[in-house]
Amino acid sequence: MCGRFTLSVDPAELDRAFSGFSFPEQFSPRFNIAPTQPILGIPNDGQNKADFFVWGLIPSWAKDPSIGSKLINARAETLAEKPSFRGGFKYKRCLILTDGFYEWKTIPGSKTKIPHYIFLKNHQPFAFAGLWDEWHAPDGGSVRSATIITTEPNELMATLHKRMPVILNPRDYAQWLNPAPQTPDKLVGLLKPFPADEMSAYAVNTYVNNPANDRAELVVPA
Repeated sequence: MCGRFTLSVDPAELDRAFSGFSFPEQFSPRFNIAPTQPILGIPNDGQNKADFFVWGLIPSWAKDPSIGSKLINARAETLAEKPSFRGGFKYKRCLILTDGFYEWKTIPGSKTKIPHYIFLKNHQPFAFAGLWDEWHAPDGGSVRSATIITTEPNELMATLHKRMPVILNPRDYAQWLNPAPQTPDKLVGLLKPFPADEMSAYAVNTYVNNPANDRAELVVPA
């Protein structure tokens, strides 16, 4: 799964990494983004504009928005089958912007879990594959939310966890963000493990375990 990540770069760096998309002029660097918090994403609404979403998908048909806290991740293998995700897979896809994420490695024979920070070797920001939706409240308000798609791990991630977030190759952004409805056979080939030799990871301090901690020290090697 993917339960915490970072987005600490400034808008200028995102402009360089995601040419052709527009971003908010200012936003605070985040070092410990947790479920139900705002995340920056680019929806496939044809606008090519990043906006903030609540992390945890609230399907448009949901009666209770609290369901979002249970839908922070979506398994790539079952997107076309699960009622919460199959509509979004066909109609509402997004890029979720990041520059790294955390995973916890279980120590054999122990209950101890060591947090690790994972990022690209080139230290560039990148995008998770995501789904989004817009939920309308009875009082007329609305909430835009998103979930991160996960897949089987690559060789690096397999040493840390049984799943990893889908990291899209930049050449696939246009296809993923195509506003036209897509069938699963056109998209499943994109939902694969990212090459392990382009990623790095190291252990970090357990301060990251507390989502109230959100500072640059969290990504310093332990």
